[in-house]
Amino acid sequence: MPKQTKHAFFGEPAGVADGDWFPSHRALYEAGLHRFKDQGISGTEKTGADSIVLSGGYVDDVYGDEEIIYTGAGGRDRNSRLQIADQHFDTRGTAALVVSQVKGLEIRVIQGLRIERRRAEGGYRYRGLWQVQEHWFTIGKEGFRICQFRLTKLRPGERPVPRPVTGPADTPTGAGARTREYIEREQLKRDSSVVRQVKDLYDNRCQICAERIVVSPPDVAFSEGAHIQALGRPHDGPDTPSNVLCLCPNCHARFDRGALQLSDSLMVINGLTGAERSPLTVNPGHAIDVTYVRQHRSRWASRDSAPDSPAGAHA
Repeated sequence: MPKQTKHAFFGEPAGVADGDWFPSHRALYEAGLHRFKDQGISGTEKTGADSIVLSGGYVDDVYGDEEIIYTGAGGRDRNSRLQIADQHFDTRGTAALVVSQVKGLEIRVIQGLRIERRRAEGGYRYRGLWQVQEHWFTIGKEGFRICQFRLTKLRPGERPVPRPVTGPADTPTGAGARTREYIEREQLKRDSSVVRQVKDLYDNRCQICAERIVVSPPDVAFSEGAHIQALGRPHDGPDTPSNVLCLCPNCHARFDRGALQLSDSLMVINGLTGAERSPLTVNPGHAIDVTYVRQHRSRWASRDSAPDSPAGAHA
């Protein structure tokens, strides 16, 4: 494990500006931008991630000007740099990024330039402050499970917003378990009154599959509030009952990825085949706005049959 050289620091160091160039990892350290050498994620499950380096090491990464799809740590062969195993939530850097999402922490993003033989031969470019909007597990192009994060760039003066999650579909221990405990506590704190209202309306029963997940006696059930038009940039959906569904975790994940969609008449659609499945369960006291349904559906209109990098947001 690379030696930690400085305490975690969130935000932009004095004297550093978006677009500045640095010749080496040592220069990044001296400027207060990144604390570790040869490690892409700086942070732990206790502090959250304060900076990441885009090194081009993962074939599933996408580096845009306003949005980045970033792959977590682990599962790579150190010599060949090929993915040889699944990634796990227990990995220190991956857990740190999830905590940054939950807490709403600023993350400094640095991009390696002209990557050759695992080295940034062109130095490093500082790309400003970003925040984690969501994360998910998927099967990467090399055939192994990977954890990915969607980050969006913060505008000047913009503050990151906490993005509560319920925890990934994994069985974590160590760092992962501690992070899951934190996430579960934060979920209870941060669930909006709107989300709680919709969950109560359906008694935590999924509106798509009708599953009601009982997690502890006496009859304590668990569900998730799914925003139809996602919160946050670039979708900017509202936190109102007409934009929220009560779903089980499985249906929520499929809905956020576009694998489940809704028609204007609120029929559930298989987003991969286009086939209608069944009507959405709708309580008479729950008015769902079709405007949000159409916006959600439009996000996936151009998707072909190949796996798609998700771009939605966790509710």
